[in-house]
Amino acid sequence: MRLLADENIPSLVVELLCDHGHDALWVGKETPGISDREVLSLATTEKRTLITFDTDFGELVFRLKVNAPFGVILFRLPLTHHQPLHKL
Repeated sequence: MRLLADENIPSLVVELLCDHGHDALWVGKETPGISDREVLSLATTEKRTLITFDTDFGELVFRLKVNAPFGVILFRLPLTHHQPLHKL
């Protein structure tokens, strides 16, 4: 699966996705600090599904009708520093 991980996704999660055969890029490494609209544009250009914890993307896609043809996956997991990521 071709994924674009928003900056708020931990880099370890991106590494785990890649280790499991997914083609994942991380905004935090590729283009840190870009706006949410630019993130969606990058996902579209790269033909990737966006993964994020940021609910602002729902506002952009559903209310403002910003194009996201490859989709957005919104995670609502309570991550803590005590929770091992390999168990997610």
